[in-house]
Amino acid sequence: MKVIADCLRSIFERTHATEFEVIVSDNGSADGSVEFIRENFPKAQVIENKANLGFARGNNAGIRACKGEYVLILNPDTYLHEGSLDRWIRFADLHPKAGAFGCRVLNPDGSYQQSARPFPTVRGELIAALYLRSLAYISDFFASDMYVGWRGETERTIDWQSGCCVMFRGDLLKQLGGFDEQFFYHYEEVDLCRRVWNAGYSILYTPEASITHLGGQSVSRFPVRFELEKCRNRYRYFYKYFGKSGVRRCRQAILVWIRVRQIGYGTKQLLGRSEGLAGRRAMYRTCFAWNKQIDPVRFVESGEEPPVAKELVPSARAV
Repeated sequence: MKVIADCLRSIFERTHATEFEVIVSDNGSADGSVEFIRENFPKAQVIENKANLGFARGNNAGIRACKGEYVLILNPDTYLHEGSLDRWIRFADLHPKAGAFGCRVLNPDGSYQQSARPFPTVRGELIAALYLRSLAYISDFFASDMYVGWRGETERTIDWQSGCCVMFRGDLLKQLGGFDEQFFYHYEEVDLCRRVWNAGYSILYTPEASITHLGGQSVSRFPVRFELEKCRNRYRYFYKYFGKSGVRRCRQAILVWIRVRQIGYGTKQLLGRSEGLAGRRAMYRTCFAWNKQIDPVRFVESGEEPPVAKELVPSARAV
């Protein structure tokens, strides 16, 4: 509860010039969070979903209740910096042709967290899998999954912003129908940002607004489950935008990604650097076996997937 308390406190105490409402969409928490929020933050509206609906459905429940000109999607494991929301709104008001807005996201130690990225492509996935990102300094042909050489210190146009903290124009967001609920964990914000661009709006980033994102509050407890859920949603995304051939090529890129990391971690272990590696190697073994067996087209179209996931690591929906 401390995490969401810090998040809510940062909104109420560090926003001064902006009229706002706070809507908390609770995905079936069982730790007393709902009662705690209602008692300590009575101005916040709590929507009880009674179950873990996932990121997309959970946020859509909150979006439907929003009345504001802008809608800020904010993870509970974040906190706003002083005056950030005020500066963000002023920035958005100055750019009426933009439909969504990114901000600077920092790790708890103050370092930059990659939160604004280019749209995924099969070539970009392969470049990242092979650790060839730095070649983008030489040629845009090697553009991959990040803006190489940019550390979020300047304004720019971006393809998409992490769902931990991204702001949309309210009317546009509702016109687009919010998040696509086929995505449970990961790629929801990528898909929505792509639909913003497809609707004729740009997405702008400003470093004048900033937050800290703790990250990994659930993922660290169930790494294999969440890694497989990322793969599931990556397949859904590539099928949606690149069709059957695209999602099949995506599978090949995923297998390369996993295999390269298996080799790397195996080498570290041989050199005696084994601390913390056993769990990660086990995760990659499971993920490789699952991706090796899957037919991504049949998975997206009918939900058919290899038994390895059901037998060893239940879907993140069970978390």
